Amino acid sequence: MSFGSFEFEQPLFLLLIVPLVAAAFWLSRRPPRAIVFSRASLVRRLQRRGTNILARVPGWLRFAALASVIVALAAPRTGVSAVDVEADGIAIVLAVDISSSMLAEDFRPRNRMAVARETAAEFVRGREFDRIGLVGFAGEALTLAPLSIDYPVVYRAIEMLDIGLLQDGTAIGTAIATAANRLRDAPGESRVMILLTDGVNNRGQIDPLTAARAAEAFGIRIYTIGVGSEGTVPIPIGRGALGGVQYANVPVDIDEELLQEIADLTGGLYFRATTEAALDSIYRRIDELEKTTVEVRQYMEYTPRYMPFLVLAGVLLLGEWLLRASRWGVVP
Repeated sequence: MSFGSFEFEQPLFLLLIVPLVAAAFWLSRRPPRAIVFSRASLVRRLQRRGTNILARVPGWLRFAALASVIVALAAPRTGVSAVDVEADGIAIVLAVDISSSMLAEDFRPRNRMAVARETAAEFVRGREFDRIGLVGFAGEALTLAPLSIDYPVVYRAIEMLDIGLLQDGTAIGTAIATAANRLRDAPGESRVMILLTDGVNNRGQIDPLTAARAAEAFGIRIYTIGVGSEGTVPIPIGRGALGGVQYANVPVDIDEELLQEIADLTGGLYFRATTEAALDSIYRRIDELEKTTVEVRQYMEYTPRYMPFLVLAGVLLLGEWLLRASRWGVVP
């Protein structure tokens, strides 16, 4: 028998409340006994003091005390659910391009950056017991969230992803090296990197393929995603005299050959996303590919709560005794 997190270990004792209530009801309905008074003045004193009501209070207190004892016998307790996870899950680092080309609005009505943030957050929301980290990169790379199962922290880091945080450019090799540095000492056997970019490597001192080989040596699998359409795309460049946004058609190229080779070197896959729906489906595909069996044991930790009811019963019985001993609890 359970009421939320509060339950009774011996609920059958609660059945004793039924005859207790029945007895209380019968006694309250029973006609009062006749009392012979020798003087009418005693009746007037009795009415003036209201003893006919107060004299019943000790009985009510005794019934309430008995009810408290019955509840204590039923062994009330509160339980807290605990989960014991017997696996390390998967360690995943998202490496997301935040260069200026991510402002391209070929995912209308939103730009690539907004879509990348939303789909990354959805991917994290679908994980459970996995350590997630986040790296943003442009002309350099920055760890925005170390590997953690504290997903609210990861969500806040994803919200911080924006153009202008770093020097502009696309340093794919630096991004791989930074993410791999976070993953190489991660517990568990499965380490995954998801690299999302819309450009060509043009910054950084680390060659992307060299970084990919180092990642593969650490047992890191890299999934690469090329995001956006090729050719010329509209990118906002400022505001006009009337306050409207001015756009320029800027040529954008994705080095698909490099991204495919990085994925092949590490045992991952390369995906191309030209629409928001395609990017969302890619994350779902990776989510299905990177599943791990986690052994979970759920149990309850109980705390007994019978003592407050015993204390209440004692207080009620003390109140009954004090009232019976006073001049208000008895008929003179």
